[in-house]
Amino acid sequence: MSLTQEQLERYSRHILLADVGEEGQQKIREARVVCVGAGGLGSPAAYYLAAAGVGMLGLVEMDVVEISNLQRQILHFTKDIGRPKLESAAEKLSALNPEVKLELHGARLTSENALDIIGRYDVVVDGCDNFPTRYLVNDACVFLQKPVIHGSVFRFEGQVTVIVPGKGPCYRCLYPLPPAPGEVPSCQEAGVLGVVPGFIGSLQAAEALKLILGVGELLVGRLLVYDALAMSFREYKVRRDPDCAVCGNNPTIRELTDYEQFCSLGH
Repeated sequence: MSLTQEQLERYSRHILLADVGEEGQQKIREARVVCVGAGGLGSPAAYYLAAAGVGMLGLVEMDVVEISNLQRQILHFTKDIGRPKLESAAEKLSALNPEVKLELHGARLTSENALDIIGRYDVVVDGCDNFPTRYLVNDACVFLQKPVIHGSVFRFEGQVTVIVPGKGPCYRCLYPLPPAPGEVPSCQEAGVLGVVPGFIGSLQAAEALKLILGVGELLVGRLLVYDALAMSFREYKVRRDPDCAVCGNNPTIRELTDYEQFCSLGH
């Protein structure tokens, strides 16, 4: 189906790009992307994906807006304090681009619902802020053979990598085990410069669009680390671990498990 005149105008700067054009914009409009989290990373990622015209945009989030979120979570305004983040996010995304169909999942991602939710989409943007969900998303995506764009932030730094099952390492290849309890403080404990998740979330959206379009060089097997204080980037090559418990040659993890318990263990 060809683009309408309004769509040609809305996405004209995409269409001017030789690597996108009308055909590429149609691919974006037919894509189904889910953002796990509508906070510091999910806000900019979802905002740019909606602006780009992604046909179906899922959001997984169960928290409410707190005043401390507003320093970095740009989908939420002062008037939204106390509202569910899903409601606040949906309002802003619909106002930005009413064409985008939103699917709202107001629940914590668990081993019971992860395969069902993630299985509905083509691309996963991991914007969660805790280790249990991060490992859960990784394992579910490996089982379902779904690509996932991982992002995380800490103080003045952020990192991004793309996991495409069968074509490179998974998150467990990088980090086989979660840190011991108390080893890595949370953002609530350590803080984060507000613009850092905005930058990392934007990179996640860029990688998601490249995946959809099939253009460029993805961050598969590459971990990109951004340091805002030094204004520098470091890139690390990461190989698939043949002994990985999930994506290795002889995987020992074949189903989703109790990740809260897994991540509470000391190592």
